[in-house]
Amino acid sequence: MIRTLMLAIGLVLIGGGAPALAQIGLPSLPGGVMPTGRLGDLPGQVTGRTDPLERQLRAMVEPVPSSLRRLVGQSRGRLEADPDGWPIVRGEILAVDPDPIALDRAGAAGFSVLRETRMEGLDLTVVVLAPPQGMALGEGVSRLSAINPQGSYTFNHIHGPAGSMVPLAGSTAGPAPMPSSGRRLGLIDTGVEGRHPSLVSVALTQQGFAGPVLPAAHGTAVASLLAGRAPDFAGAAPGADLYAADVYGGSVTGGSAEALARALGWMASHDVRVINISLVGPRNPLVEVAVRRLVGRGYLLVAAVGNDGPAAPPLFPAAYPGVIGVTAVSGRNRVLPEAGRGAQVDFAAPGADMAAASMDGGYATVRGASFAAPIVAGLLAERMTGDAGAQALSALAQDAQDMGAAGDDPVYGRGLVGAGLRVAPRAVGARGRLTR
Repeated sequence: MIRTLMLAIGLVLIGGGAPALAQIGLPSLPGGVMPTGRLGDLPGQVTGRTDPLERQLRAMVEPVPSSLRRLVGQSRGRLEADPDGWPIVRGEILAVDPDPIALDRAGAAGFSVLRETRMEGLDLTVVVLAPPQGMALGEGVSRLSAINPQGSYTFNHIHGPAGSMVPLAGSTAGPAPMPSSGRRLGLIDTGVEGRHPSLVSVALTQQGFAGPVLPAAHGTAVASLLAGRAPDFAGAAPGADLYAADVYGGSVTGGSAEALARALGWMASHDVRVINISLVGPRNPLVEVAVRRLVGRGYLLVAAVGNDGPAAPPLFPAAYPGVIGVTAVSGRNRVLPEAGRGAQVDFAAPGADMAAASMDGGYATVRGASFAAPIVAGLLAERMTGDAGAQALSALAQDAQDMGAAGDDPVYGRGLVGAGLRVAPRAVGARGRLTR
């Protein structure tokens, strides 16, 4: 037990975490002190047998979400782990806007160019390099950085949807084209099943960035919460034009930093000013540059903060500067105990005890930050006039209901929005569940 107490005392819980820990059954320490800190901050590694409290604490503060850790073993050798345990595409190093001299030096050092992509919407070039045979990727990144200290070299990290990716069996053909509504919303996720009754009246444009578009459960549910419109169901911006970037395409290397950056460039090229990203991953220099360029132009990027516990470290893209991070609340408007906490939380929105489109043409009960983010994105799109993103954001903040500690706080951010948009599962005969 001594070891457990030391572990608990060393953990740093981002603000507002004690009530959430109590909700999931973690006891307080003597004197009512709740466990604080990050497991990664402890000297050495905890090994051997652990008691139940220690196992719960480890599960809550694991730096890499378990859904992402599992991808490496399931990838048939296409992925590996970076030094911190995040999944990356094997054999690929991303050079962000490299100059020709730096590429020549890399070639002389044995690196080879796999492909080069110009992202016009971002005014950004990415060159994917392979290290010399036998060189580990980590060593390759270090070698390139030594060759060109001013350059930016990174792994091709994998981002996971904060939820399931059940694909659609059979045809992926979409519905007939619909007339534009004049409002545009972006979705970076899996493909979307446009034949769902809540989406057939939506002008849906899809593009694949990891192979052909493959409709799947996660993207379809999120799309319905963004723009769905049916007699018994509506998203936050019903009937808005939806631009959906499928960064997965059923590929084991789907969700890569390269695909995510390309999708952001595609959104910019279509002037989609509000973009929902219900994905999580580590900090990545390529994605960070892409995000910074769009935020600097007034685009509103909305992202889920993740569902890996109140003590989990910040996840990206929600934690990038300028991105609007969203957490989820229950039907009682209480933050979900598994929701992320911290300065990256800007708003809370419904994310549980509600329905969203499912792949069978009906609806499922959903839970997680993935399904709260589109509520915020849709509300912002409804308030957007031209490219006045700052005004839309300010208007939404004024409408937010202050929750938790007074003012902006790390649990609810600026407050709760969209509470009245939750569609009860029983109202649409929801079957099955989709989490994360």
